[in-house]
Amino acid sequence: MIIKPGKLLGSIQEPADLRRKDRSELYQVCEELRQFIIDNVSVYGGHFGASLGVVELTVALHYVFNTPEDQLVWDVGHQAYGHKILTGRREKFHTNRFYKGISGFPKRKESNYDTFGVGHSSTSISAALGMAVANQYQHKDLQHIAVIGDGAMTGGIAFEGMNHAGFTNSNLLIILNDNCMSIDPNVGALKDYLTDITTSHTYNKMRDEVWKLLGKISKFGPNAQEIASKIENGLKSTLLRQSNLFESLKLRYFGPIDGHDINHLVSVLEDLKSIPGPKILHCVTVKGKGYALAEKDQTKWHAPGLFDKITGEIYKKTYDSPQPPKYQDVFGHTLVELAKQNEKIIGVTPAMPSGCSMNIMMKEMPERAFDVGIAEQHAVTFSAGMATQGIIPFCNIYSTFMQRAYDQVIHDVCLQELPVIFCMDRAGFAGADGPTHHGAYDIAYMRCLPNMIVSAPMNEQELRNLMYTAQLHNHGPFSIRYPRGNGMMPDWKTPFEEIEIGKGRKICDGEEVAILTIGHIGNYVTESRKMLAAEDLSPAHYDLRFVKPLDKELLHEVFSRYTKIVTVEDGCVMGGFGSAVLEFMADHGYSAKVIRLGIPDAVIEHGEQIELHDECGFGPKGIAEAVRTLVARPVAV
Repeated sequence: MIIKPGKLLGSIQEPADLRRKDRSELYQVCEELRQFIIDNVSVYGGHFGASLGVVELTVALHYVFNTPEDQLVWDVGHQAYGHKILTGRREKFHTNRFYKGISGFPKRKESNYDTFGVGHSSTSISAALGMAVANQYQHKDLQHIAVIGDGAMTGGIAFEGMNHAGFTNSNLLIILNDNCMSIDPNVGALKDYLTDITTSHTYNKMRDEVWKLLGKISKFGPNAQEIASKIENGLKSTLLRQSNLFESLKLRYFGPIDGHDINHLVSVLEDLKSIPGPKILHCVTVKGKGYALAEKDQTKWHAPGLFDKITGEIYKKTYDSPQPPKYQDVFGHTLVELAKQNEKIIGVTPAMPSGCSMNIMMKEMPERAFDVGIAEQHAVTFSAGMATQGIIPFCNIYSTFMQRAYDQVIHDVCLQELPVIFCMDRAGFAGADGPTHHGAYDIAYMRCLPNMIVSAPMNEQELRNLMYTAQLHNHGPFSIRYPRGNGMMPDWKTPFEEIEIGKGRKICDGEEVAILTIGHIGNYVTESRKMLAAEDLSPAHYDLRFVKPLDKELLHEVFSRYTKIVTVEDGCVMGGFGSAVLEFMADHGYSAKVIRLGIPDAVIEHGEQIELHDECGFGPKGIAEAVRTLVARPVAV
């Protein structure tokens, strides 16, 4: 099903076509663009509310600035659907986030309008400043615009970028898209500060009067700029001391303005083009704008899945029998269960309470669960600080976002042997979110750290038991990884059992070949063994549970009995679980043929998890083929 655009939108293949439109037509362009996004996401899925909230801003930016020569950088990229549609990708927008289709995020390889690849937050200001300084050095007179949300503004790198920008004379415009939301409602002092700005009636009234005055001030001649500057600075200093946050960083602050008034946006952006130096425009928007249900429940409609655009009914699959829960929900409910037994347990998440299901604890035990904003580094060191005081923090960070806090994991947790329990959601392939969200590297980057325990459950029961084990004693740093999506056990709420640290298990005995797995991916082996049974092949299966420490007793058994081994992991092959097994083999003088299956040394694009597993050769068919290769039996055609 191909969604047809409205008449005006259908005539826009690139921003140059948009710029040829009369300004009076922009309102209709916005309406058609918003409807096109609603039509497509309701049928094909994807992120929703964020792009609806910046429709007018997107149109205004491409209308005023000479993109792609002028450099436009989007932060995170959830909100860039309108941008993609206006920049030559409208006709293939229905492939968004599908296997082999266009990416759900801005991507340099996809379009020269995507000036910087994103997916993680808070990078836009630093990237746009780098572009501005580079072009200034090369004597290029270009505009550089960073669009960043108030949620992403809480990331430390955003402040670092602003701090640097204020001490340059670069041509940088920062647009603060203020909707009081990231995926979940924003938290912290910055949110309150921005709210104070937008709700100060005295400031806004006087600001409007000053803007009118500045339009008449040219009669003052060469002193006009100085007079205007004094009026503006005096207003900000006396009526809204909070604005000094940006002004103290030497960024000229403009706003707040209505981010949904297309004509005013165009006028303001035209004016700002002629003002040199670093500056910030504060736009107030509504996430989900134009779709009432998305405006009302912004978290739910961040990425709702498929839905009926008329009734708002979100389609859910129906099943004849009970289904396994999502791993994230097992984590959320188990954390509450453990916290009721152990008063020292605290939950920490960097702005992902609904994504990781920490919201379950936040609802039931609000005083014991902390959303620290989009600040992974702070989340880790904050957890470490609590651990020094006898608290047991469960710090839940997506695998891909844990990379941002790696220095803190090393210096603030591992070197001090602090008992912080890292629960890493979205480990392995993240699916349609693609390479910026794949949790490909955590096994490799965690197993090389001294004092760190590295584990992965094969099912929901194992996740519960690992969480239970981690908080029983002071084991020091403890990491537990698990994938996005559903587990294997409809009846998952089993009694807790302590697991011996570094102890794996034999799932089933076999002949000739041993398959060693870590984590949920081990469930594929059952299907692989069924395929191989028809060929009289019966490999053994061992679930290691721990990558560090390895179960040496189990591995001695494996290498004593088998000379043909397959390792399987939903993580990078280089330095991962398979590498740990090879190191053990070399260190203990064993000799065997080993095939390591996992994520290769390449960027793997987006798609359903099973599609990506098959592409990389460690789906059920790939595991079976590795066994055949070791026993020299090619698959029958």
